[in-house]
Amino acid sequence: MGIFLNSRGSRAVENTDVLPVSDGLSSSSSVSVPKRKWSNVLPVFVALVVLAEILFLGRLDMAKNAALVDSWADSWFDRSLPSRDWGVGSEDLGARFERFHGTHKNVETESCEEWLEREDDVVYSRDFGKDPISVVGAEKEWKTCNVGCQFGFGSSGNPDAAFGSSQQSGTMTVHRSMESAQYYSENNINMARRKGYDIIMTTSLSSDVPVGYFSWAEYDIMAPVQPKTEKALAAAFISNCGARNFRLQALDALERSKIKIDSYGACHRNRDGKVDKVETLKRYKFSLAFENSNEEDYVTEKFFQSLVAGTIPVVVGAPNIQEFAPAPGSILHIKNVDDVESIAKTMNHLAGNPEAYNQSLRWKYEGPSDSFKALVDMAAVHSSCRLCIHLATIIRQKEESSPGFKKRPCKCTRGLETVFHLYVRERGRFEMESIFLRSGNLTVKALEHEVLNKFKSIKHIPIWKEERPESIRGGDEFKVYRIYPVGMTQRQALYTYKFTDVDLKNHVEIKPCAKLEVIFV
Repeated sequence: MGIFLNSRGSRAVENTDVLPVSDGLSSSSSVSVPKRKWSNVLPVFVALVVLAEILFLGRLDMAKNAALVDSWADSWFDRSLPSRDWGVGSEDLGARFERFHGTHKNVETESCEEWLEREDDVVYSRDFGKDPISVVGAEKEWKTCNVGCQFGFGSSGNPDAAFGSSQQSGTMTVHRSMESAQYYSENNINMARRKGYDIIMTTSLSSDVPVGYFSWAEYDIMAPVQPKTEKALAAAFISNCGARNFRLQALDALERSKIKIDSYGACHRNRDGKVDKVETLKRYKFSLAFENSNEEDYVTEKFFQSLVAGTIPVVVGAPNIQEFAPAPGSILHIKNVDDVESIAKTMNHLAGNPEAYNQSLRWKYEGPSDSFKALVDMAAVHSSCRLCIHLATIIRQKEESSPGFKKRPCKCTRGLETVFHLYVRERGRFEMESIFLRSGNLTVKALEHEVLNKFKSIKHIPIWKEERPESIRGGDEFKVYRIYPVGMTQRQALYTYKFTDVDLKNHVEIKPCAKLEVIFV
């Protein structure tokens, strides 16, 4: 028998049976032919076969050539593996070979993305659907949460968290308040930490789970503007005459600047206070949204009711109030008493110029800014649900950092290119989606493109879709407002942090299987 290569490069068998020497001689006179010793020619035969294969491989394209050579070398020498960066952790060569060849699909057909989807697949020890987050404390009902979440008293087992102090080991303590830290010192984040609270829930966007006064559901922010029928320019509802800021001095100063104010509250009252506040404000061009303290992010219903009413808010309060404005030029901010005179001039100017005044309310007709929508959209998920998402995220992070957690590759290298496996979720949701970035295109633009493609491919519906007023929900389209690492505060996410290409590259390369959060608008 002989072996040759057919037209497809596979081996075929050739019939080479030995024939008789000569049929013209009798058996008695036949020539004796000695038998060949095949063992003597076997090395030459093997060498010829190998040479034939090498010559044939030289005719194939480079990609197939490399793959076949690797396959041939693996089978003969058991010494090399396909070029991949196996990422975190280490294995002996035999284990890597067995894992790759035992479970891998064809190396030529499986992409790095497919391989990472499988190799990075993780089953966590806790299923929050079956074993939900447990928090000690009474709580109002809210719509379904994206993670299993239960509130109550006397639950069996060890709860994950409890409002107030807790004597149970392993139970995180939660402090929640919507009051100003200037009146309640424990609402200061640093003070709350010193008192031993693990999770802070205050109006501060820097707290772990912010609980603001803003909400699409509670305030009809996009309600239509009504005619301004009152002679006074502004209305005020101020009942605490002992506030620790300068709001009463500002009220006095405005009146001295000839700004006519109808006061319905206990302070400087000149109108009957038994009225519907929002309906009353709708008749005025300006509303005095004067808070009782000047504290970052402390923006109460006074401000949001003014927006609902379609007046221009004149604010004494949060130094960063412009971050809460529905559009540039839509509010007036009295930063200190010395500002009152210039603010009074602006009020008179706007009141006497309908075109300029209407420009300040243009957002009511055209919709608020993306930054305003991104802020208020946060409340589309109840703060109690966001607390459960925060707790579940902490629990997952602890498990991932434990020594026994499954080692994951997180990236895959072929040739000069590396594919990075990232995870992303929408703010207000818990579960992650996979996306991939290539080392040759580690840019913010590429990241946003991949995130949008992923969420649109799964027909994702933004979490704010049902909460927003219909006039600003839009169609099926949505866009990326911010992408940031999971664990950042909402202040960082909305206002102080923004990926650059360099930041993104460093983050992806340093953080295996990086987890990100996205805000859609």
